[in-house]
Formats: sequence, C-alpha cells, structure tokens
Amino acid sequence: MLTLINDILDLSKIESGTVVVDPADLLLDDLHRYVERTFRHVAEAKNVDFFIHMDSRLPSSMLADAKRLQQVLKNLLSNSFKFTHRGHVTLTVEPATSGWDPENEALNRAGDVIAFSVTDTGIGISPDKQRIIFEAFQQADGGTSRKYGGTGLGLAISRELSRVLGGDLRLISEPRVGSTFTLYLPQIYAPQRVARNSGRPLSMMGAARLDGAVSPVEDPIARASEPSTNRGGAGGDGSDTARERREPSALLEPMPPPMNEVGDDRDSLTLGVPVLLIVENDLAFARFMLETAREKGFKGIVTSFGVSALALAAEYRPSAVTLDIFLPDIDGWRVLDRLKHDTRTRHIPVAVISTDEARERALSAGAFSVFAKPIQGKETLDTLLDQLTAFVRRSEKSLLVVTADDVRGKWLAEYLGAEDVRVTVAPDYDAAVGNLAAKRVDCMVVDASSPVPGTDAVSMDTSGGPRLDSLPIVLYGDTILPGQFRSWQRLARTAVVSEARSPEELLDRASFFLHRAPASMPERHRKILRELHSANKVLRNKKAMIVDDDMRNIFAVSSLLEDKGMLVFPHDNGRDAIKALQGAQSVDVILMDIMMPEMDGIDTIREIRRIPACRYVPVIAVTAKAMKGDREKCMEAGAWDYLSKPVDSELLVGVLRAWLG
Repeated sequence: MLTLINDILDLSKIESGTVVVDPADLLLDDLHRYVERTFRHVAEAKNVDFFIHMDSRLPSSMLADAKRLQQVLKNLLSNSFKFTHRGHVTLTVEPATSGWDPENEALNRAGDVIAFSVTDTGIGISPDKQRIIFEAFQQADGGTSRKYGGTGLGLAISRELSRVLGGDLRLISEPRVGSTFTLYLPQIYAPQRVARNSGRPLSMMGAARLDGAVSPVEDPIARASEPSTNRGGAGGDGSDTARERREPSALLEPMPPPMNEVGDDRDSLTLGVPVLLIVENDLAFARFMLETAREKGFKGIVTSFGVSALALAAEYRPSAVTLDIFLPDIDGWRVLDRLKHDTRTRHIPVAVISTDEARERALSAGAFSVFAKPIQGKETLDTLLDQLTAFVRRSEKSLLVVTADDVRGKWLAEYLGAEDVRVTVAPDYDAAVGNLAAKRVDCMVVDASSPVPGTDAVSMDTSGGPRLDSLPIVLYGDTILPGQFRSWQRLARTAVVSEARSPEELLDRASFFLHRAPASMPERHRKILRELHSANKVLRNKKAMIVDDDMRNIFAVSSLLEDKGMLVFPHDNGRDAIKALQGAQSVDVILMDIMMPEMDGIDTIREIRRIPACRYVPVIAVTAKAMKGDREKCMEAGAWDYLSKPVDSELLVGVLRAWLG
C-alpha cells in the first residue's frame, strides 16, 4: 500500500509539473557503478545473467538529472528482472542518431543523444498490449499483478519522467522472446519552454489544477526570475466563468524566454566546451566579446538584462560570466549578489566590468576579477578572457596556508585538500611571499595565531610576479584581532580579507573564493557545506515582514517561515508596514503582495526604499496576476525578486535562502 501511495504521488507530481529537474554533470562511470551495485545481487538471486555494455564512443559525462535518470533505469531494470526467469537482462548505453519519436523536438535539436537500452529474455508483451503498457495501473496481462505484484505505475512514471528530461521512451517486444525498452536522452539537458503549474501552493485559494501537462519546473533562480501562470483552480466548478476568472487570458501569458539578442550559441552548446555568459548593456560590445570568446574556445550566451542573466545562469550553468554592472533593468550588483548566494551558482567565476572604484566591492562580493570600463581595445579583452579561460581549464586550484604550527598546518592541509585543491603550507610570512612569487595562488588561508608581520615587512606584490590585488585572504581562528585585517590588507594590497571562526566556515570561505564546483568536491566536503547552508540554519532567527491583505495567505506563509525558525511580522496593508519600518522595526526580508486595496504593493515598495534603513533590505514581490510588465514594474519600484501566486513553498524557501544566505 505504501509503495502504491508513493507511486501515485510521484506520478501526480510529474503530471502537475512540480517535479524539479536538477541537471548536473553526471559521470557515466558513476552511473555504471550505481546499476552494478543495485542489480547484481538481484541477478544472482534469480539466477539470471546480467550484462552492462558501455559503448567506447560514449563521452565521460553528460548533463542530466542523475536522480531522475537513476529512477527510470531502476524502474526498467526492475521490470525486466521481474518478468525474466531464465536467460539474461542487459543494459546497453551508447550514442544514438535515431530511434526516438520524430516529433520530439528536444531530441531533434540536441547535438548528441545517448540511448539507454534494457533488453531481457522475459515473457514479452503482445502487440495489442504494447499500446497500453505505459498507461497508469496497466500491466500486460490482467493476471500479471496477481502473479508478479507491482502497482502498474512504474512504466507510466518512467515515460513521464523521460518527457520531463527532454527524452523519449520506446518499446520493442515479442511474446515469449523478450523486450527492449530504450530511453533516449540528450547528452546536454536543455530546459523545456512550456507553461508551468506551480508546485505545492501555500494558499489553496489559487491552487493549480492537475491538468496532466508534463512541464519540468526549473531551478529556483529561473523560477523566481520568470513568473509562472496558473491554469484553473482546485475545487473549481469547471464552468466558463470559473475558467475566465482563474485562467490566463492573452494578456496573462507566461513571460517569454530570454531573447537571443545577438545570435549567440545557446542552441548549439556541446558537452565539454566551456560556456561564457556575457551580461552586457552595450550590444555592439557584447557582439565583439562574443566573437573574441569564440576565438578563445568558448561558446557564448549573451543578454543585456539582469533578470535574464539570472534565468540563463540557472538554465545553462555557464563555466564563467562577464557582468556589466550598469544594466537597464536591475543593477549588476544584485545579479552578482544573487549568483553568489545560491549554492548552485556561487562557484561560477564572475568577471565584473565596472569602474576602478568598484573593485573593492566586487571582490568582497565574490567576483573573480574586475576590469574597468570602458575596455580599451582587444588587448584588455584578451587579458580578461585569457584569465577566465586559464581558470576554467585548470582542474586543480591552489591554496596557500600560512601557519607557524606544524601540527596545525598538517591538519589544515588534510582538511582543506582534495583532488581539486592543492594545498601548500608556508611556516611564516617570508615563506608565503616566496610561494606567491614562484607560482600562482588562488586563495590564501592565514592562521590567526601566527605572528603578524611587522610594519617593515615587504609588500607581497614587490616580487616582480603578477599583481596580487585580487588575492582572497581568509583569516582563521577563534580570536581575530582588528589589527590583523589591516596588516594583511596592507601587505597583500587586497580588499578581500574575510574571517572564519570554525572549520566549517573556513571550508566554506575557501571553497567560495576558489570557485569550487560542488561536483568536483569529495563527498566529505559536500556534506559539510550542505549542512552549513541548510535552509533552517540560514533562515533561523531571520526577521521577515509579510504584507498581504488576505489573512489566509499571511497565515499560510507565516506557518511555513516559522517552521524554518524565522520571526514573522505580518501587516495587512502597505501603510501599516511603512509606519512600522519608519519606527523601530527592523527586518531582514520583506514579502510584498502587489494587489492590495488603497495602497498597492508597487507604491508601498517605492515608499519603503525611501527609508534609509531599508535601502538594501531584500523585497520579494508576490502577485496573483502575472500580467506582462509586472515584473519590470516591481523591479523598477525596488523589488529584488518576483514570485507568482500560488507560491510554491520550496521555491519560496529557496529564494529566501539565496538572499539571506
């Protein structure tokens, strides 16, 4: 019964479009090991041969949702083993050029396709049953469920998941001979541009009806940047009047995908080729950057809008970003802040293009480098892109640890080191300068218990090596004196000096400044960072103001946020909220309903931004009607993010974590 309930819930989530697709680099060797580990004992128990064939032409990895791919393969293999009593079950993974539904545009557009075929010598399926085998609660024989068990949902779930992943699931079978199920997937997952239902709504008054559309839900950044549109309402009467009230008209269409403004490479990406996201207000210069990036071996994606940049970063996970601070919709600082506060994009190196005065702010916020605008000539642009190219292609980052304590130095090297991080320990300041002169260092950790260099110490960048004014330094220790910051800033001539007071914070800071991708980290590091960045830890004791004229919405959102440990201050109108903020009430984030009587959310946000203490408080606009232009109006008024009702609870928590992390 529990299995049946879980399968029904899984299928309903897929059909309602609330399944989150989380693409990442998946090593095919890891997938091989997963299948071997999961099914070898099953084959031995049934005395059936089990073979796994990995074609030699396969790439080493693919961009896919590992969890969902494993789920489909597990369903298919479990099915084959269940109905195979003698002979063999074989998984074959190989490149494919045909075989899928000719109308599958995602596979037709894909540069490369991989086929996962599960072949068995089982009971087979008759032609008249093959048509219904993928329907919910259907099995090939009416007596099959009685003889073999099962819910009859595994293949239905697999088919729907294959569509969510941009693929196709096909069947070839002959009774008493066996069956072959083949899953076709693009080597590089590309989010499908279809209307989405929201997920688990916080207010049932606007809940999305399960209409059966298969529509992958993108990552929180993309979803927060691109308001979705709802179809129907739970419990609606199905009448034309109800649909007119709840269903979007032509003026309520979903926001279009980010426009390809200069004919970039977003539709021709290839696995293994680095992708550069160019966020640039001047499209003529953006074209020049795109051509230069191509010369350096990049594929380029271009946008002139900050909101589109966030959506594109979430969808394509670029290898690097160039970011113009002066953008027409939202300023680049907010784009940088959002990228660096989301655990899925914080590792991406961002080269900020601004004024020299912005260097300190950009580097402190996590920028990889800063270049002053206007960039004069191709030589400077070559330097910028050469730095990014060299960094992206280096699989190993260099970390220098400075400590006078040998035991502590050995522990730090073991704790921070990994396959992607080479740690060098220097016993004192002079040795550190020598290391910096001899080789490239990406980040430096300084033991706060080590002696502070005297005022006569030689500055780090007098050795004739590269400029070190962007070298990040992390001071580590229980007690860190203010003078230590100033000393290291003076010696390194850097603005990027931060502190870490626990081993977990140290790993987080070092990983942040090394721009380490989670996929490259060992599991022990990923586990520490997952726990450190868990939503409950990030949100606990943070203060949220909710402004909404519907008390049911306030109650629902308050309950969710309080469960995460947040302190909630509700107001049912904009004027009371403004009055509270002008008084003694301080908050960390504001959730603002846009459609309110008397003073709407847009005007309320404008007034809030006039309060000095609230200039940099994140304001998240929430609206029940995704009208064209709403997002732009909210951003212009001073909102930092935008969500559509009914608000998905996981999405809301993800957005809050990104802004408050």
